[in-house]
Amino acid sequence: EVQLVESGGGDVQAGGSLRLSCALSGFRLGDDSISVGWFRQAPGKEREGVSCISTPGGSSYYTDAVEGRFTISNDAAATTVYLQMDNLKPEDTAVYYCAADPLVCLAMYSTDYAEVRYWGQGTQVTVSS
Repeated sequence: EVQLVESGGGDVQAGGSLRLSCALSGFRLGDDSISVGWFRQAPGKEREGVSCISTPGGSSYYTDAVEGRFTISNDAAATTVYLQMDNLKPEDTAVYYCAADPLVCLAMYSTDYAEVRYWGQGTQVTVSS
């Protein structure tokens, strides 16, 4: 059974850092072309793609709003995907979700996530000014 479990969210002041983790079960990053991505949804806003990685240590994508501040990576076993978030801003406040599917990285360029099959439950990140 495929499951994704996020952890690492919390409250932080602007300029601070957090590292989110997405524990994968039932598959590894890159198996059957599965990519893993991070999305976020702020109150009253649509869900947006933040970052994705397609293969262990492979190419990655970042939305413009987080480029240079966030880093996506995976552990050696390719069963956990991390999102290191530095220099956090109040506008980064949102529920962060990890997701897995061969189409995840393509989904970053659209707002249609209906084809992304697997989602975690989300973890709250709150950045205060």
